Amino acid sequence: MKEEQKRKSIYCYGEVLWDIFPEGARAGGAPFNVAYNLMRMGIDSHMISRVGNDKLGTDLMKQLREWNISTEDSQIDTQYPTGTVIAHIDEHNEAHYDIIKPVAWDFIEFRNDYTEKIKNASAFVFGSLITRNETSRNTLFELLEIAQFKVFDINIRPPHYSIPVINELLHKTDLVKMNKAELRLVLEFLGKNYISEDDAVYFIQDKFDIKEVLVSKGSKGALYYDGNTKYDAPAVPVTIQDTVGSGDSFLAGFLSKRIIGADPVEIMNQATALGAFITSQKGACPDYDLSDFELFKKEKIQDKKI
Repeated sequence: MKEEQKRKSIYCYGEVLWDIFPEGARAGGAPFNVAYNLMRMGIDSHMISRVGNDKLGTDLMKQLREWNISTEDSQIDTQYPTGTVIAHIDEHNEAHYDIIKPVAWDFIEFRNDYTEKIKNASAFVFGSLITRNETSRNTLFELLEIAQFKVFDINIRPPHYSIPVINELLHKTDLVKMNKAELRLVLEFLGKNYISEDDAVYFIQDKFDIKEVLVSKGSKGALYYDGNTKYDAPAVPVTIQDTVGSGDSFLAGFLSKRIIGADPVEIMNQATALGAFITSQKGACPDYDLSDFELFKKEKIQDKKI
Protein backbone atom coordinates (compact mmCIF):
# COMPACT_ATOMS: atom_id res chain seq x y z
CA MET A 1 0.00 0.00 0.00
CA LYS A 2 1.40 3.40 -0.92
CA GLU A 3 2.20 5.83 1.89
CA GLU A 4 0.00 8.59 0.45
CA GLN A 5 -2.95 6.17 0.38
CA LYS A 6 -2.41 5.20 4.03
CA ARG A 7 -2.90 8.82 5.05
CA LYS A 8 -6.14 9.18 3.14
CA SER A 9 -9.57 8.19 4.44
CA ILE A 10 -12.98 8.23 2.80
CA TYR A 11 -16.30 8.08 4.63
CA CYS A 12 -19.33 6.62 2.89
CA TYR A 13 -22.76 7.46 4.30
CA GLY A 14 -26.04 5.65 3.76
CA GLU A 15 -27.58 2.27 3.24
CA VAL A 16 -25.90 -1.00 4.15
CA LEU A 17 -28.14 -4.01 3.60
CA TRP A 18 -28.63 -7.50 2.26
CA ASP A 19 -29.46 -7.84 -1.42
CA ILE A 20 -31.67 -10.92 -1.64
CA PHE A 21 -31.09 -12.66 -4.99
CA PRO A 22 -32.71 -15.93 -6.11
CA GLU A 23 -29.42 -17.71 -5.48
CA GLY A 24 -28.88 -16.17 -2.03
CA ALA A 25 -28.09 -13.00 -0.06
CA ARG A 26 -25.18 -10.62 -0.66
CA ALA A 27 -24.06 -7.65 1.41
CA GLY A 28 -24.81 -4.48 -0.51
CA GLY A 29 -26.04 -0.91 -0.71
CA ALA A 30 -24.46 1.64 -3.05
CA PRO A 31 -22.33 3.52 -0.47
CA PHE A 32 -21.21 0.21 1.02
CA ASN A 33 -20.18 -1.08 -2.42
CA VAL A 34 -18.08 2.06 -2.83
CA ALA A 35 -16.49 1.55 0.61
CA TYR A 36 -15.72 -2.11 -0.15
CA ASN A 37 -13.96 -1.40 -3.43
CA LEU A 38 -12.08 1.57 -1.95
CA MET A 39 -10.78 -0.78 0.72
CA ARG A 40 -9.64 -3.21 -1.99
CA MET A 41 -7.80 -0.32 -3.64
CA GLY A 42 -5.85 0.26 -0.43
CA ILE A 43 -7.85 3.26 0.80
CA ASP A 44 -8.87 3.58 4.46
CA SER A 45 -12.65 3.41 3.98
CA HIS A 46 -15.37 3.83 6.60
CA MET A 47 -19.13 3.26 6.60
CA ILE A 48 -21.67 5.34 8.51
CA SER A 49 -24.94 3.41 8.55
CA ARG A 50 -27.40 1.61 10.83
CA VAL A 51 -28.50 -2.02 11.15
CA GLY A 52 -31.17 -3.77 13.20
CA ASN A 53 -30.60 -5.60 16.46
CA ASP A 54 -31.19 -8.90 14.66
CA LYS A 55 -29.30 -11.79 13.09
CA LEU A 56 -29.15 -10.05 9.71
CA GLY A 57 -27.56 -7.04 11.37
CA THR A 58 -25.06 -9.13 13.34
CA ASP A 59 -24.11 -11.02 10.17
CA LEU A 60 -23.76 -7.79 8.20
CA MET A 61 -21.44 -6.16 10.75
CA LYS A 62 -19.41 -9.37 10.91
CA GLN A 63 -19.08 -9.32 7.13
CA LEU A 64 -17.86 -5.72 7.15
CA ARG A 65 -15.24 -6.48 9.79
CA GLU A 66 -14.03 -9.52 7.87
CA TRP A 67 -13.56 -7.21 4.88
CA ASN A 68 -11.56 -4.73 7.01
CA ILE A 69 -14.19 -2.01 6.78
CA SER A 70 -14.54 -0.24 10.12
CA THR A 71 -17.94 -0.63 11.82
CA GLU A 72 -17.22 1.77 14.68
CA ASP A 73 -19.23 4.51 12.99
CA SER A 74 -22.29 2.36 12.29
CA GLN A 75 -25.26 2.15 14.64
CA ILE A 76 -27.59 -0.52 16.03
CA ASP A 77 -31.35 0.08 15.90
CA THR A 78 -33.54 -1.65 18.50
CA GLN A 79 -36.84 -0.90 16.74
CA TYR A 80 -36.36 -1.36 12.99
CA PRO A 81 -34.92 -4.36 11.14
CA THR A 82 -31.74 -4.56 9.10
CA GLY A 83 -32.26 -3.37 5.54
CA THR A 84 -33.10 -5.83 2.79
CA VAL A 85 -33.63 -5.49 -0.94
CA ILE A 86 -35.34 -8.07 -3.10
CA ALA A 87 -33.26 -8.16 -6.28
CA HIS A 88 -33.52 -9.93 -9.61
CA ILE A 89 -31.50 -9.87 -12.82
CA ASP A 90 -33.35 -9.54 -16.12
CA GLU A 91 -32.51 -11.12 -19.48
CA HIS A 92 -30.17 -8.20 -20.25
CA ASN A 93 -28.14 -8.79 -17.04
CA GLU A 94 -29.58 -5.61 -15.53
CA ALA A 95 -30.50 -5.58 -11.83
CA HIS A 96 -33.92 -4.51 -10.52
CA TYR A 97 -34.70 -3.89 -6.84
CA ASP A 98 -37.59 -3.83 -4.38
CA ILE A 99 -36.19 -1.74 -1.52
CA ILE A 100 -38.00 -2.61 1.73
CA LYS A 101 -39.02 0.20 4.13
CA PRO A 102 -38.89 1.29 6.88
CA VAL A 103 -35.61 -0.27 8.00
CA ALA A 104 -32.74 0.60 10.33
CA TRP A 105 -30.72 2.69 7.86
CA ASP A 106 -33.67 5.08 7.53
CA PHE A 107 -32.91 6.21 11.10
CA ILE A 108 -29.20 7.08 11.19
CA GLU A 109 -28.59 9.56 14.01
CA PHE A 110 -25.94 12.25 14.16
CA ARG A 111 -23.11 11.55 16.63
CA ASN A 112 -20.71 14.16 17.91
CA ASP A 113 -17.71 11.90 17.30
CA TYR A 114 -18.42 12.08 13.56
CA THR A 115 -17.40 15.73 13.42
CA GLU A 116 -13.60 15.43 13.47
CA LYS A 117 -13.62 12.27 11.36
CA ILE A 118 -15.67 13.81 8.57
CA LYS A 119 -13.78 17.10 8.74
CA ASN A 120 -10.46 15.30 8.22
CA ALA A 121 -11.64 12.83 5.56
CA SER A 122 -10.39 13.17 1.99
CA ALA A 123 -13.91 12.61 0.67
CA PHE A 124 -17.46 12.11 1.93
CA VAL A 125 -19.65 9.95 -0.33
CA PHE A 126 -23.45 9.89 -0.24
CA GLY A 127 -26.47 9.20 -2.45
CA SER A 128 -30.13 10.14 -2.76
CA LEU A 129 -31.72 6.92 -1.44
CA ILE A 130 -30.70 7.65 2.15
CA THR A 131 -32.81 10.83 2.09
CA ARG A 132 -36.15 8.98 1.83
CA ASN A 133 -36.60 9.25 5.62
CA GLU A 134 -36.35 12.46 7.64
CA THR A 135 -33.97 11.14 10.32
CA SER A 136 -31.20 9.94 8.00
CA ARG A 137 -31.80 12.93 5.71
CA ASN A 138 -31.30 15.42 8.57
CA THR A 139 -28.12 13.63 9.65
CA LEU A 140 -26.80 13.82 6.09
CA PHE A 141 -27.34 17.57 5.95
CA GLU A 142 -25.49 17.99 9.26
CA LEU A 143 -22.55 15.98 7.92
CA LEU A 144 -22.50 17.98 4.69
CA GLU A 145 -21.85 21.12 6.71
CA ILE A 146 -18.67 19.47 8.02
CA ALA A 147 -17.29 17.55 5.03
CA GLN A 148 -14.48 19.09 2.97
CA PHE A 149 -15.01 17.25 -0.34
CA LYS A 150 -18.61 16.15 -0.91
CA VAL A 151 -19.24 13.43 -3.50
CA PHE A 152 -22.87 12.92 -4.56
CA ASP A 153 -23.49 9.58 -6.28
CA ILE A 154 -27.00 10.56 -7.30
CA ASN A 155 -28.23 6.94 -7.70
CA ILE A 156 -31.94 7.65 -8.24
CA ARG A 157 -34.15 4.74 -7.16
CA PRO A 158 -37.85 5.44 -7.92
CA PRO A 159 -39.97 6.08 -5.94
CA HIS A 160 -37.44 6.74 -3.17
CA TYR A 161 -36.42 10.28 -4.04
CA SER A 162 -37.57 13.88 -3.77
CA ILE A 163 -36.83 16.45 -6.47
CA PRO A 164 -36.49 19.35 -3.98
CA VAL A 165 -34.08 17.30 -1.85
CA ILE A 166 -31.95 16.34 -4.86
CA ASN A 167 -31.90 20.00 -5.86
CA GLU A 168 -30.71 21.00 -2.38
CA LEU A 169 -28.05 18.28 -2.32
CA LEU A 170 -26.68 19.40 -5.68
CA HIS A 171 -26.19 22.89 -4.25
CA LYS A 172 -23.96 21.35 -1.54
CA THR A 173 -21.94 19.07 -3.83
CA ASP A 174 -18.32 19.30 -4.98
CA LEU A 175 -18.45 16.32 -7.34
CA VAL A 176 -21.59 14.66 -8.73
CA LYS A 177 -21.62 11.25 -10.37
CA MET A 178 -24.56 10.06 -12.44
CA ASN A 179 -25.36 7.76 -15.31
CA LYS A 180 -26.76 8.94 -18.64
CA ALA A 181 -30.38 8.26 -17.64
CA GLU A 182 -29.94 10.20 -14.39
CA LEU A 183 -28.37 13.11 -16.29
CA ARG A 184 -31.50 13.33 -18.44
CA LEU A 185 -33.75 13.01 -15.38
CA VAL A 186 -32.00 15.88 -13.61
CA LEU A 187 -32.47 18.07 -16.69
CA GLU A 188 -36.13 17.10 -16.77
CA PHE A 189 -36.47 18.06 -13.09
CA LEU A 190 -35.00 21.45 -13.94
CA GLY A 191 -37.21 22.02 -16.98
CA LYS A 192 -34.21 22.04 -19.35
CA ASN A 193 -34.32 20.36 -22.76
CA TYR A 194 -31.60 17.80 -23.45
CA ILE A 195 -29.39 18.92 -26.34
CA SER A 196 -26.09 17.12 -25.76
CA GLU A 197 -24.01 15.67 -22.95
CA ASP A 198 -21.75 18.71 -22.92
CA ASP A 199 -24.64 21.17 -22.83
CA ALA A 200 -26.35 19.20 -20.04
CA VAL A 201 -23.25 18.99 -17.87
CA TYR A 202 -22.26 22.63 -18.36
CA PHE A 203 -25.79 23.65 -17.41
CA ILE A 204 -25.60 21.61 -14.18
CA GLN A 205 -22.11 22.92 -13.38
CA ASP A 206 -23.28 26.51 -13.82
CA LYS A 207 -26.60 26.19 -11.99
CA PHE A 208 -25.22 24.40 -8.93
CA ASP A 209 -21.63 25.69 -8.97
CA ILE A 210 -20.24 22.15 -9.24
CA LYS A 211 -16.71 21.94 -10.62
CA GLU A 212 -16.50 18.18 -11.15
CA VAL A 213 -19.06 15.97 -12.91
CA LEU A 214 -18.77 12.26 -13.70
CA VAL A 215 -21.08 10.60 -16.23
CA SER A 216 -20.97 6.81 -16.55
CA LYS A 217 -22.33 5.39 -19.80
CA GLY A 218 -21.83 1.63 -19.51
CA SER A 219 -20.61 0.18 -22.80
CA LYS A 220 -20.20 3.74 -24.12
CA GLY A 221 -17.52 4.58 -21.57
CA ALA A 222 -17.50 7.57 -19.23
CA LEU A 223 -16.99 11.32 -19.11
CA TYR A 224 -15.22 13.44 -16.52
CA TYR A 225 -15.68 17.20 -16.49
CA ASP A 226 -13.20 19.11 -14.35
CA GLY A 227 -14.21 22.72 -14.72
CA ASN A 228 -14.05 23.53 -18.42
CA THR A 229 -11.90 20.49 -19.27
CA LYS A 230 -13.51 17.23 -20.43
CA TYR A 231 -11.98 13.75 -20.41
CA ASP A 232 -13.71 11.09 -22.51
CA ALA A 233 -12.80 7.54 -21.44
CA PRO A 234 -13.79 4.55 -23.60
CA ALA A 235 -15.27 1.47 -21.95
CA VAL A 236 -13.05 -1.50 -21.17
CA PRO A 237 -14.48 -4.50 -23.04
CA VAL A 238 -15.30 -7.52 -20.87
CA THR A 239 -17.72 -10.44 -20.74
CA ILE A 240 -20.48 -9.27 -18.41
CA GLN A 241 -21.46 -11.49 -15.49
CA ASP A 242 -23.84 -8.92 -14.01
CA THR A 243 -23.98 -5.14 -13.65
CA VAL A 244 -24.72 -5.03 -9.91
CA GLY A 245 -22.49 -2.37 -8.36
CA SER A 246 -20.68 -1.49 -11.58
CA GLY A 247 -21.29 2.23 -11.11
CA ASP A 248 -20.23 2.01 -7.46
CA SER A 249 -16.93 0.31 -8.34
CA PHE A 250 -16.39 2.87 -11.11
CA LEU A 251 -16.70 5.64 -8.52
CA ALA A 252 -14.41 3.81 -6.08
CA GLY A 253 -11.76 3.48 -8.77
CA PHE A 254 -12.09 7.15 -9.60
CA LEU A 255 -11.81 8.31 -5.99
CA SER A 256 -8.87 6.00 -5.22
CA LYS A 257 -6.77 8.04 -7.66
CA ARG A 258 -8.53 11.41 -7.37
CA ILE A 259 -7.75 11.83 -3.65
CA ILE A 260 -4.01 11.32 -4.20
CA GLY A 261 -3.89 13.94 -6.95
CA ALA A 262 -3.27 11.60 -9.88
CA ASP A 263 -3.43 12.81 -13.48
CA PRO A 264 -7.02 12.84 -14.86
CA VAL A 265 -6.12 10.24 -17.50
CA GLU A 266 -4.80 7.90 -14.80
CA ILE A 267 -7.88 8.60 -12.68
CA MET A 268 -10.26 7.68 -15.48
CA ASN A 269 -8.27 4.62 -16.52
CA GLN A 270 -8.55 3.40 -12.93
CA ALA A 271 -12.28 4.14 -12.82
CA THR A 272 -13.22 2.42 -16.08
CA ALA A 273 -10.93 -0.53 -15.38
CA LEU A 274 -12.37 -1.20 -11.93
CA GLY A 275 -15.94 -0.83 -13.20
CA ALA A 276 -15.18 -3.37 -15.94
CA PHE A 277 -13.35 -5.70 -13.55
CA ILE A 278 -16.34 -5.89 -11.19
CA THR A 279 -18.81 -6.26 -14.07
CA SER A 280 -16.85 -9.29 -15.28
CA GLN A 281 -17.54 -11.04 -11.95
CA LYS A 282 -20.60 -12.00 -9.94
CA GLY A 283 -21.88 -9.40 -7.50
CA ALA A 284 -20.82 -5.91 -6.46
CA CYS A 285 -18.28 -7.09 -3.88
CA PRO A 286 -16.42 -10.13 -5.26
CA ASP A 287 -13.43 -11.46 -3.37
CA TYR A 288 -10.26 -10.09 -4.98
CA ASP A 289 -6.88 -8.61 -4.15
CA LEU A 290 -5.41 -5.39 -5.48
CA SER A 291 -2.88 -7.47 -7.38
CA ASP A 292 -5.72 -9.25 -9.23
CA PHE A 293 -7.11 -5.93 -10.36
CA GLU A 294 -3.72 -4.50 -11.29
CA LEU A 295 -3.05 -7.51 -13.53
CA PHE A 296 -6.46 -7.08 -15.19
CA LYS A 297 -5.84 -3.37 -15.67
CA LYS A 298 -2.38 -3.91 -17.16
CA GLU A 299 -3.74 -6.44 -19.66
CA LYS A 300 -6.69 -4.26 -20.67
CA ILE A 301 -5.53 -0.66 -20.75
CA GLN A 302 -1.78 -0.37 -20.20
CA ASP A 303 -1.35 1.93 -23.20
CA LYS A 304 -4.82 3.48 -23.35
CA LYS A 305 -5.04 7.23 -23.71
CA ILE A 306 -8.06 9.45 -23.22
